[in-house]
Amino acid sequence: MVFMPNAISLTRSERMELTKQATRRTGRAEDARRARLVLLLAEGHTWDDICDRLACSRGFVDSWSKRFAAERVAGLYSRHRGQTASVLTPRLEARILEWTLKKKPIDGATHWSTRKLGQALGMSHMMVSRVWVKHGLQPHRLERYLTSNDPQFEAKAADVIGLYLNPPAHAAVFCVDEKTAIQALDRLDPVLPLSPGRAERHGFEYYRHGTLSLYAAFNTQTGEVLGKTAPRHTSAEFVAFLTDIVVNQPKNKEIHVIADNLSAHKTQRVDAFLAEHRHVHLHFTPTYSSWLNQVELWFAKIERDVIARGVFTSVPDLKRKLMRYIRQYNKQPKPVKWKYFDPARRISSKSVVTVH
Repeated sequence: MVFMPNAISLTRSERMELTKQATRRTGRAEDARRARLVLLLAEGHTWDDICDRLACSRGFVDSWSKRFAAERVAGLYSRHRGQTASVLTPRLEARILEWTLKKKPIDGATHWSTRKLGQALGMSHMMVSRVWVKHGLQPHRLERYLTSNDPQFEAKAADVIGLYLNPPAHAAVFCVDEKTAIQALDRLDPVLPLSPGRAERHGFEYYRHGTLSLYAAFNTQTGEVLGKTAPRHTSAEFVAFLTDIVVNQPKNKEIHVIADNLSAHKTQRVDAFLAEHRHVHLHFTPTYSSWLNQVELWFAKIERDVIARGVFTSVPDLKRKLMRYIRQYNKQPKPVKWKYFDPARRISSKSVVTVH
């Protein structure tokens, strides 16, 4: 099939410019090739003839003939879209931060990824990653919080933190809480052990043998833990555990106990115990402020080390393994280094307390 070009007529100045480009010995070969293409079209040559002469495709002829028809000689020059940014300038860094913090992806996603933002800004995703690392930005992560509604938050928080930073002389300070409903889960399928290139694997199916609660008292000065298991967490069990704390300390030694606002901690039975043991003082953390209780950090540790991946054939087996862990831990206890980074700032429900 022979393709005939659309009629192209050239002005005298256009013909002179194209002839100059086509016969130029210096310069880009592609510029000369496009100029010869237009000259051949103006002379009435067919597309097949032009393809043979210029060793090009019909698409090449079609594309550049349309460009010339639309923009004349100026349309024959190459257009480069520009190179993606490779140098991180302060202006570019500020733009990345602005998009990350103030804009959302147009596809409806809730947060940016490095590749998605890099594509939107026309730059390498590694450049976006470097800016995020530099400024500590992690859009893929989400943390939840709960603001305390306790009207006495400041007084209670100051009381608890004061016991950590400046405990009374010759007194013991304990953080007490219960880890409730710990399940004795037995795996129905065998555990496949860790091997090179493969993580330890547990079956999805399990059997529940029952639950128990773990009471723990964390000594803030030595890091030692006094532990006790119980079928349920009741006021009677809490009082019994307070009795264990008293028995394990020298007689009449001042004992300060930090606890949360669980209803089992505020019963008449507890009040009667405190009235009988005047050297025991109970301090309550503000509501929704479990992060102020150091024993929660230790609970996170035993959850990681024993409970989360443990296999327990019965409730007594669970109890035995929990108590064994506590005994081993107490051989090398480690207290928590508690530091409030801005002592000049008033403690409020919006303050940040960091644990190291």
